[in-house]
Amino acid sequence: MNELARQVGEALKARGLKLVSAESCTGGWVAMALTAVAGSSNWFERGYVTYSNAAKREDLGVAAETLARHGAVSEQVAREMAAGALEKGGARVALAITGVAGPTGGTPAKPVGTVCFAWTDGSKMVSETRRFDGDRERVRRQSVERSLQGLLELL
Repeated sequence: MNELARQVGEALKARGLKLVSAESCTGGWVAMALTAVAGSSNWFERGYVTYSNAAKREDLGVAAETLARHGAVSEQVAREMAAGALEKGGARVALAITGVAGPTGGTPAKPVGTVCFAWTDGSKMVSETRRFDGDRERVRRQSVERSLQGLLELL
């Protein structure tokens, strides 16, 4: 993960971009991984940890209707989280993560390990849903790694 974070930093710095993160199930782990890289203040602007639905609405502007219709663990919510973080966060690139890390909280439609991602640079928005295996820590770790990989792909 340290190598991925370093690569993200190099890619952002080379393009003169700053990043904002919006995290739910990872609880700030993306921000922690990125700020562990020396010099990250040059390309990491801020991170939002919006664990509750209220925080997603209040801090990032996720629509109550989107949450009600699709649930917090959905690409639609991830996309609105990323868009809100970009708008409010003073950066040019954003990533968002929302999911079910477990060990409880899963449903038949969205079992434990279901994680939704979104990445945007303001002109392009990419989102996806992944299903990770393992315990809570493993799901969260894989989520952080995928979010960083997805950001590199966007850049």
